[in-house]
Amino acid sequence: MRILYIQANVTPPPVDPQVDRFYLLSKGIEGDVLQPAWYSTPEQIESAYGPGSFPVYTAGRFRYHWFLCARYRGIRRRLAIFRFYITKGWELCRRQHFDCIVAYSHMTTGLLAGMLKILNRSKLVIEIATTPHLIYLTDRPRPTWKDRLMHLYSDLCLYLAIGLADRVHLLSPDQLSAYPLLRRVRNSVFHEFTPVSIVDRPRDNNPAEQYVLLVGAPWYLKGVDLLISAFLRLAADYPHVKLKIMGHFPDRDGLMALTGGSPQIEILKPCFHNEALAIISRATVVVLPSRCEGMGRVLIEGMAAGVPLIGSDVGGIPFVIQNGENGFVFPNGNVTVLAARLNELLADPELRRRMGENGYRRAHTELNEEVYVEKFTKMVEATVQNEI
Repeated sequence: MRILYIQANVTPPPVDPQVDRFYLLSKGIEGDVLQPAWYSTPEQIESAYGPGSFPVYTAGRFRYHWFLCARYRGIRRRLAIFRFYITKGWELCRRQHFDCIVAYSHMTTGLLAGMLKILNRSKLVIEIATTPHLIYLTDRPRPTWKDRLMHLYSDLCLYLAIGLADRVHLLSPDQLSAYPLLRRVRNSVFHEFTPVSIVDRPRDNNPAEQYVLLVGAPWYLKGVDLLISAFLRLAADYPHVKLKIMGHFPDRDGLMALTGGSPQIEILKPCFHNEALAIISRATVVVLPSRCEGMGRVLIEGMAAGVPLIGSDVGGIPFVIQNGENGFVFPNGNVTVLAARLNELLADPELRRRMGENGYRRAHTELNEEVYVEKFTKMVEATVQNEI
């Protein structure tokens, strides 16, 4: 089978093919990937991926077609990327037929994929990467008129993209539960690709430094304020425990103000993925109190390292965290319950160990790369063969 994948994320693929999902998918599928990336020159790409890797980089039986989006700014960047999807996508469709087109995101990316589906006369899969009924409404305490307008646009795209699609990829069974008209759409439910095999599990069961960790941005959407408030309620009881928050936060001063100057709270700068994994694997507890979330890849990375989890009950988080087994799920926005769950884990090393063990087993058996490849391949096969 041959697919065209439309990537909405400007993060380039990993240099190591062993953790590149398309390289791994090459066992049963081949195709092309439309890949906007944060580079500005071909030399930057060839420096990372080797001579001759621009304009096309091959990984297994897949070919990445680069778009240098760093050359543009603001709305011009988005328009240029959209033009790239259509022009390059149609060019590839004319060369050879695709059995299936897969688009990451139901937004404009999904609509453009729908146009290519019609032109190419192929099947279409839309990947729902967020919690649609919460998107844009949870970016700040009070949504602006622009936020509400973008939410309406998101809903419009959702209905149109799914109307054009033959199947949707959901990250959790209830991802479309707020949309009664879409509940019966053909779907495949499985996790996002997460290379759990590269996550190290620390051997030291009694590390010198203990810390609660949150990885993600923007801070309000990810519920950083909720975690800071919960942690400050417990800080005096656990003077040896720190709270570490890692991500890109433009409003760093506003975030620092929330900490009240506590010496137990540390704001970390973003870092490369392998460095972030090392920080995740040494954490005492990983917390993701998001107000809107598709799934939370960081949770699977924490599980893969044997770290217990706490997360809000939104999106796919309860699908990843089995409450009471590998962590705790708390009601979205409830600081009191979040603090209580955090206290339970910090006070009980045996509970942390048990939950960490459960999460480790699940990550490496149910949520690993091999399972992802199998389920993605079956999704494409079912779509092409028009199976329910």
